Amino acid sequence: MIRMRNNKANEMSARFAEYRRLARGAAVVLLCVTAFAISSRAARPGFATQGSREVTDEAGRTVKIPQPVRRIVSLAPSMTETVYALGLQDRLVGDTDYCDYPADAAKKHKVGGAINPNIEEIAALKPDLVLVVKSLNRLETVRALEQIGIAVYSTDPHTVQDVIGSVKRLAGMLGAEEVGNVLSEDLTGRLAAVHKKLNGTTIRRVLFVVWTDPLMSIGRKTFIADVLERAGGTSVVDSGQDWPQYSLEEAVRLQPEYLVFASNHSEKVHNEVEALALKPGWSALNAIKNRKIAVISDAINRPGPRIVDAVEELARQLHPEVFAEKN
Repeated sequence: MIRMRNNKANEMSARFAEYRRLARGAAVVLLCVTAFAISSRAARPGFATQGSREVTDEAGRTVKIPQPVRRIVSLAPSMTETVYALGLQDRLVGDTDYCDYPADAAKKHKVGGAINPNIEEIAALKPDLVLVVKSLNRLETVRALEQIGIAVYSTDPHTVQDVIGSVKRLAGMLGAEEVGNVLSEDLTGRLAAVHKKLNGTTIRRVLFVVWTDPLMSIGRKTFIADVLERAGGTSVVDSGQDWPQYSLEEAVRLQPEYLVFASNHSEKVHNEVEALALKPGWSALNAIKNRKIAVISDAINRPGPRIVDAVEELARQLHPEVFAEKN
């Protein structure tokens, strides 16, 4: 009996020793994994032990952003333009296939389109922050990035003033508050100058053409509709949808004074208008007959700093008599 007890004691002692050995081994493995994770983060260019800042983005999400932000990926052309306008382009390590302004943006590492970016490609760039626009980028993209521990900040502007506010908030978050203040003041001042010039002018009724077949325009709650108003125009389309299909027959009935197109190729648009003039329906539009066509750059489609350029550009075309240089 005593021998059995001794054997049992010896067995328990041996098991206990084995447990301690395994525990020590597990601790070593855990330490190795932790050390690897730390060394991986330290491998980032310019990495140093840093904290984070918790903010609420414009989509209402709580985002914990590493501070300072040294590596940025932009998933929207407007966000890329904002980063450049703030002078932070050296931190931009990746953007989309459609980020082409300024010209240097086209040289950045490409991670795919805004709708279908390559998540693995983004992760490989080890960004501190990914910038998106709610109306452009998909929620699935945001969630996929969050699941692998990458901070994502979303903007959601609906007016020109919202765009300027987004730029200013982003500047503060990225440590460029002073530049952001100067930029926002400049943009606001330019808007005020346009407003002053247009004071007392007749508002032009316009149709903003997103697509011709089928005819698509913009809704009243979009920042583009706000651009039209700030440029001394108003859309004949009254829709709660952002990008509504519109009846050509209704457009003929309302007879907008101007058709507005967004393109970097003015000659191409005017050639298209000549072709439209030969088509039934389009040929009944007075704006087509009188060639009242305003063509502005695609800056109007991008809720970034160049949105004010679009306001100035469109105002000059809708009200040339106000902006004509005096001798």
